[in-house]
Amino acid sequence: MSALDGLLYGLGLALTPELLLAAFAGALAGTLIGVLPGLGPVAGAALVLPVTFAYEPAVGLIMIAGIYLGAQYGGSTTSVLLNIPGDESAIVATFDGHEMTKRGRAGAALAIMAVGSFVAGTVGLVLLVTMAPLLSDIALTFGPAEFFALTAGGLIALARIAGGSLAAGLFPMIIGVVLGTVGREAATSYNRFTFGMLDLSLGLSLVSVAVGLYGLSELVFMLEDGNRHRKPRHVALRELLPTREEWRRACAPWGRGSFIGFVFGLLPVPSATLSTFTSYRVEKAVSRHRREIGKGAVEGIAGPEASNNSAAIGSLVPVLVLGLPFSATLALMISAMVVQGIQPGPLLITQHPDIFWSVVAAMYVANVMLLVLNLPMVGMWVRVLRTPRHLLVPLIVVIAMIGSYGYQNNMIDIYVVLAAGVLGYVLRKLGFSLASLLVGLVLGPLIEKYLLQGLYLGAGDPRYFVSTPLAGAVVLVVLVVVGGAVVPKMRGSSSRNDLPSREGDRL
Repeated sequence: MSALDGLLYGLGLALTPELLLAAFAGALAGTLIGVLPGLGPVAGAALVLPVTFAYEPAVGLIMIAGIYLGAQYGGSTTSVLLNIPGDESAIVATFDGHEMTKRGRAGAALAIMAVGSFVAGTVGLVLLVTMAPLLSDIALTFGPAEFFALTAGGLIALARIAGGSLAAGLFPMIIGVVLGTVGREAATSYNRFTFGMLDLSLGLSLVSVAVGLYGLSELVFMLEDGNRHRKPRHVALRELLPTREEWRRACAPWGRGSFIGFVFGLLPVPSATLSTFTSYRVEKAVSRHRREIGKGAVEGIAGPEASNNSAAIGSLVPVLVLGLPFSATLALMISAMVVQGIQPGPLLITQHPDIFWSVVAAMYVANVMLLVLNLPMVGMWVRVLRTPRHLLVPLIVVIAMIGSYGYQNNMIDIYVVLAAGVLGYVLRKLGFSLASLLVGLVLGPLIEKYLLQGLYLGAGDPRYFVSTPLAGAVVLVVLVVVGGAVVPKMRGSSSRNDLPSREGDRL
């Protein structure tokens, strides 16, 4: 069976009433779950998992897939409207999405997100069908050297993700890396910087830190400046949708973000989170409107949101083709297969083509469902901003605390939210990048993990990390990126130092 025949076969299965209902229920439930900070697709899939055992395997898998995609969009919705990321993958949506909300363009941001998710799902499906086996083989060749080069290089390259000077990005990034060392050390299992609190042995919850940094610090700014956050005026329907220029500017970022997200989905890393940060950095580098990014630019929301959704599609490749889940949600999907007597892996496509192709097709059907669901709901979400401030602020606090607590059912996360809120407020007052701190918190533990693995495999020889062509190429790219950021500043400083002597010569 060719890929096209298999896809058509899967669409025929996915368009049956039972599977359509499962996709709709999953997409709707995922969107609602994603709106609550800290829950995300893992909690939603875990809640649905016992229910799926009563149905055919395809029904349960499609429902989990719908929740997976729906939660990605739902998490970004609160990022745009309230500056509270629903989960890690929605953090980047706060950068430009919330800035668009402040300018009265919340509806446009949500519409761009909804259409971008659909576009990314379409591109991801095409890539999944045509390139899955080849890309999976490439991803399996990555070792500690390649992953260390990618993560360490990404840490440096993304230091300027929010704009401004390299130092302004590096300082909070170092704070993030330090915070990432809290908890159990990977090699020895000793607790570090827990100060006797066993609840910190698993490390700081990224969701709690993000909710505090962005959500609580935003509330303080909201209370400080009442005029800036006054209740928005009533807007007409046409103002809820993007302008023709905004649609045009979103097209290229959608394409770039879709490809970036799919590639990250193949790797054993937090693909949705890293792909959104990478896509954001790419837009800052290549966009014609790069100076506007970070201030409410369409490109800053279109590219990362497309990569977020496409990463979810790409992550199905190692699950369905190799049986390797690289996230908790995908592990639950494999659990659903195993309980139903289906073994995921290379033989899935030949032994259970109905399951394989129906899941692939259902991901696209779920994308269509999300578009149909969320575009009409743009106006409803924007009405949230018309809630009086004396009601909105306590509501945001309650949502933030419930979401953070529900992530691990641990009171320590509440304290982390409060501490991160204070830290976020101070950093914003001083003009530092909150995004850089989160990048450090995400990549720091991964860098340590791959560093230790590489040193072990290389018998302590640091040359191991450039021993393969791919790792060496990544290191070279990082040096070029860093050089491109530092050399112009050094030349500018040298020119300023030479200026007085040149003026003296003229005199």
